[in-house]
Amino acid sequence: MAHETNRIGRRCERAVVTAYRDLRALGNGELEVFRACTTLYRIHHPEASLNEARRLVAEWIDHHLAGKAAEGPPADCGCP
Repeated sequence: MAHETNRIGRRCERAVVTAYRDLRALGNGELEVFRACTTLYRIHHPEASLNEARRLVAEWIDHHLAGKAAEGPPADCGCP
């Protein structure tokens, strides 16, 4: 069961990061895209509070795209 939950979580993470990257590439503003990604997460996880969704989305974006975006996440992070 834990493996299934982890796999689902990784798919959500990948979907949010992809949506963020693509929407930003199309010229949408950072706050607008962040809100859209938070909504995307909450559509699939209605049990999550708005604050929880915001925290997760921010962590994922920071991990995958912020800072040293050209380098990507650390090699040992296990990201898909």
